[in-house]
Amino acid sequence: MKLLRKQIDKIKPHFQKGGRFEMLHSTFDAFETFLFVPDKVTTRGAHIRDSIDMKRTMIIVVIAMVPALLFGMWNTGYQHFIATGTEAGFLDNFLHGFVKVLPIIVVSYASGLAVEFIFAQIRNHEVNEGFLVTGMLIPLIVPVDVPLWMVSVATIFAVIIGKEVFGGTGMNILNPALTARAFLFFAYPTYMSGDFVWISGLLKGEGIVDGFSGATPLANASLGNTEAIPSSMEMFLGTIPGSIGETSTLAILIGAAILWFTGVGSIRIMASVFVGGLMMGLILNLFAVNPFMEIPAWEHLIMGGFAFGAVFMATDPVTASQTDRGKYIYGFLVGFLAILIRVLNPAYPEGMMLAILFMNVFAPLIDHNVMQANIKRRLKRAEGSNILNKVQ
Repeated sequence: MKLLRKQIDKIKPHFQKGGRFEMLHSTFDAFETFLFVPDKVTTRGAHIRDSIDMKRTMIIVVIAMVPALLFGMWNTGYQHFIATGTEAGFLDNFLHGFVKVLPIIVVSYASGLAVEFIFAQIRNHEVNEGFLVTGMLIPLIVPVDVPLWMVSVATIFAVIIGKEVFGGTGMNILNPALTARAFLFFAYPTYMSGDFVWISGLLKGEGIVDGFSGATPLANASLGNTEAIPSSMEMFLGTIPGSIGETSTLAILIGAAILWFTGVGSIRIMASVFVGGLMMGLILNLFAVNPFMEIPAWEHLIMGGFAFGAVFMATDPVTASQTDRGKYIYGFLVGFLAILIRVLNPAYPEGMMLAILFMNVFAPLIDHNVMQANIKRRLKRAEGSNILNKVQ
């Protein structure tokens, strides 16, 4: 590391003011601070000292997604070999999935970071670290057979329209990764739905053995074919068709534990999302008029992208509510609306995406009302104290 530090210090003057590559200062700074902790210190004014910065926070989130990523790679190969009737071992499954998933990750990061660097240079500011997470989230919420050019277009759209037009990282009102997913869903619906889009190399169903169905549990449920829904254990472990990182609730909960233990993810939001989803599921069970509404409420929590959305999407610190009470309200409504949309609107069986985007828009309003309620409560308390003092 000392050798690398010396080399960076040697070329650093060329990227500083007056150097030959001064215009690329933001790009150089991004790579330097990614490799080494910044040596900048505060010199005046009130400030807070902490051992963690935004890069380290984002890296923790990426680490929390690793269990879902690794399982998604294995499950990609597992679903492929089951569909083709081929016997394969653990390593064969993983290697097949690795080869299929890695290009999606590379394209996602390459496309998004290119836009980030361009905007940083145009605005002459530092490259923000937010895309470290977004670049990993996008591959995990898309089908394995989505064309790479679509991943690139959706990523660029999400970064520009979902974030940069609002001012960049920390200013966006919508989750960028979900913005990319929504773009793909509405612009290219045939590549985001259907029985075989989740099976690598079998988009049109060629080579599939008799009796195999590539439909996801949500697809079967929305069609009323509840008998074809996999067992609860299969859905919890994730050995089912679905988006790359969304199928295994177990792997997602491991990530949730990492976020909770490190304090990076809000347990208030996570827990309230699950409570809201469970509550809506119980209500639908009471008024069940079709097979989808009869599905046990708790099973909704392990179907589709509900758990993934609750842990990694709804907890986005930029687009979620900021107040403690607001986080409970925000999370509850996300889970409540996700199941409501999922069951009552067959056109959008994966209601988690729409529910989170919808609540992203209303998160500032929730925080505003919470703060106004706090202000009114304190004013009443102050008025009561003044009256009591006058009486005494």
